[in-house]
Amino acid sequence: MAGFAEATTIRDGEVDLDPQWTVGPRPHGGYLLAVLARAAGSEQHPDPLSASAVYLSPPDVGPAAVTVERLRDGRSASQVRARLTQKDRTCVEALFTLGHLTDGQREQRWVESPPPDVAPRHQLYRTPVRPPGSEVTVNMLDLVDQRVDWDGAGEHPGDLRGWLSLPEGEDWDPISLLYAADAFPPATFSLGSTGWVPTLELTAYIRGVPAPGPLRVRQRARLLSDSLVDQVCEIWDAEGRVVVQATQLAAYRIPGRS
Repeated sequence: MAGFAEATTIRDGEVDLDPQWTVGPRPHGGYLLAVLARAAGSEQHPDPLSASAVYLSPPDVGPAAVTVERLRDGRSASQVRARLTQKDRTCVEALFTLGHLTDGQREQRWVESPPPDVAPRHQLYRTPVRPPGSEVTVNMLDLVDQRVDWDGAGEHPGDLRGWLSLPEGEDWDPISLLYAADAFPPATFSLGSTGWVPTLELTAYIRGVPAPGPLRVRQRARLLSDSLVDQVCEIWDAEGRVVVQATQLAAYRIPGRS
């Protein structure tokens, strides 16, 4: 089993997409975005500050090519375009703003909302690889400790809250936070939809280097149409600091409709 840093390693412009970081047979979207961020970073600007990705075609596990185009190199930030291709097709394309976050950047002068109420982590069950009611095997849950407050979801329709930890005590960093931004179950699960919810576009802002420990996650749906949902994901570190803000547009299936 590969840890997250190893599973996102780029060698000579190629990545070996790991079968453990998958939902069903396909590599997870947040994992793919982290792969591109790993390739896009430089020694001067190693950390993603923002990322915006479109998902064009789901890749298979195994070798894939990563190309990087540097759009601008500045003193405090750089802009980069990165693309993941496989078998002559583009699978994911992303734009990054990159900079250098440090552990000392702890102060947050104003935050719109405090960390949400969530049941204590030790009181919640770890999500299994085959979640109840799901038709999909989520292999990454063999590695990631995900705990969802499903009782709380009953009080807040369209709003999921819980905890997230990397395997074997691996610390979160700015790149793995891009995975976290897409790691929770879709908020539509609390509204009666249990089918596949593929991400079409994902935008994430990384707001700091997280303190060691589990992340507190809140994912909520803002608007559902017949086939699309837009979701907001907010993540706090173990010190209660906002470290990720993300939005995504995803397709979803309504039970009983083809």
